Amino acid sequence: MDFFHYDFLQRAMAAGLITAVVCPLIGMFVVVRRQALIGDGLGHIAFAGVMGGYLVGVYPTAAAAAVTMLGAGAIEFIRRRHAHHADTALAIMFYTGIALAVIFSSMARTPGTNLLGVLFGSILTVTVRDLVLIAVCGCAAAVIVAVLFDRLVLMVFDEDIARVSGINTGLFGVLLSVLTALVVVVGMRVVGILLVSALMVIPVATAHLLRRGFRATLAWAVAFSVLAVAGGLLLSFYLDIAPGGTIVITAVAVYLATLFAAGRSFGTGAARSGAALRSRDKQGDQ
Repeated sequence: MDFFHYDFLQRAMAAGLITAVVCPLIGMFVVVRRQALIGDGLGHIAFAGVMGGYLVGVYPTAAAAAVTMLGAGAIEFIRRRHAHHADTALAIMFYTGIALAVIFSSMARTPGTNLLGVLFGSILTVTVRDLVLIAVCGCAAAVIVAVLFDRLVLMVFDEDIARVSGINTGLFGVLLSVLTALVVVVGMRVVGILLVSALMVIPVATAHLLRRGFRATLAWAVAFSVLAVAGGLLLSFYLDIAPGGTIVITAVAVYLATLFAAGRSFGTGAARSGAALRSRDKQGDQ
């Protein structure tokens, strides 16, 4: 219980739990849409926003949010208008983001500790202002998903059917990209730009192992994410190791444990089904 005696750890846990909910909430749609790695690309753009904020004297997280949302809109525009060359164009955008981040950091003379915090997370240094911004972004993403849930589900499964049903797939595609950008900014302080995509993908992949419906899978993904963030943060505190990496490794451990349990369950069920079929065949022969 010593963990909760410190204000900075209370803020860290609050920020981590908000992130644990919104990352798989948006990551579920991103994974189904086969854009699991878009978080990495947006992370590069967010890095440029953070460094640009340091350079011009703007609150870095707010600058990252603005730049990343603009980048997400541009990515969706390129994806729709230049489908045949989208991968190349998007790669150019991502590398441009990381290159601008390096240039801005050199111009602003950003300390190395700040760079490491952005890249690998600095959840233990979350301020009240950071927590408020994380909460606002997280609540906005959750409310939008709740209001537009059915239409978003239809769009990510089949855009053609969604278009025929009267859904503006272009607008909803941009909206989903912007929501992904918000989640990247939210997770940036918790696990860092280089690892934020992991919280969007790994809990969702873990939940998919249970072979449930979309809503049940989403609920399980959030549960696995909360377990990984809370468990990883506690482990990092008592073992005195990096929180961001510990959270992601905990998520991977949960995935492997679920994979093992689901594999054994599936194997046992298959063996029972096979035995029942063989028994039925023997009875038929007799």
